[in-house]
Amino acid sequence: MADATYTPPAVWTNDTENGGRFASINRPTAGAREERNLPVGEHPLQLYSLATPNGVKVTIMLEELLAAGHDAEYDAWTVNIGQGEQFTSGFVGVNPNSKIPALLDRSGPEPVRVFESGAILIHLAEKFGAFLPTGQTRAEVLSWLFWQVASGPFMGGGFGHFYAYAPEKYEYPINRYAMETKRIFDVANQRLAQSRFLGGDDYTLADIANYPWLAPFVEGVIYNDAKTFLSIHEYEHVARWVAEISARPAVRRGRIVNKVWGEENQQLAERHSAADFDGKDV
Repeated sequence: MADATYTPPAVWTNDTENGGRFASINRPTAGAREERNLPVGEHPLQLYSLATPNGVKVTIMLEELLAAGHDAEYDAWTVNIGQGEQFTSGFVGVNPNSKIPALLDRSGPEPVRVFESGAILIHLAEKFGAFLPTGQTRAEVLSWLFWQVASGPFMGGGFGHFYAYAPEKYEYPINRYAMETKRIFDVANQRLAQSRFLGGDDYTLADIANYPWLAPFVEGVIYNDAKTFLSIHEYEHVARWVAEISARPAVRRGRIVNKVWGEENQQLAERHSAADFDGKDV
């Protein structure tokens, strides 16, 4: 049976009763809805985030910087997007787009706000001179970084939404975004058949950006049975790459920062020092 059709009205209006997991917080307007300041810790870097794929990019990057010996100590604060905490005046002041992650860098004479995960990765890479090479390899790394930035919405807002979160399931949108998600995996798989990492021989921010999006599909921990539905086992080179990155201690730490679901020993709502990982499964 074909999906029910929809005839758009001449002028769109917001239907707050359209259902779905995020219907209660999504609106077609920007700006703060509540006056509330953000917490601030003692470190120069203040991260306001949640352990979604985009949030995990940044916490992995920070933990990798620390593991490499850089002075990248940070305070990580949970912003619960399911409860609308991204719409407080403090958070909107750091990110007017009201999306996690957002970073406040207080290391200079004036605080610098950085929002959008790709921008944060580049800011940190340039600040500490790490995970972003120079020369021709730099262009390759940045290409794979921005490839991920463009691909993520198809996998999350496209496939993830219609497959797992939409109030009703319809064949057309699920097929449309399943096809695109598999194409994205095939692009990565073909690249990783040629090279150890996405940017070349070395582990870079291109891998840090892509890993949190691709690994959950490989591991079967996202969108219910999406691993089976999408035949993720076909992408053997992506699986090899995921296994290598998953074994990195900094990655294991970064994946649980700002995580408030799952097993208790794999949650760390806030992170203020390395001691916060004591007793955690990392």
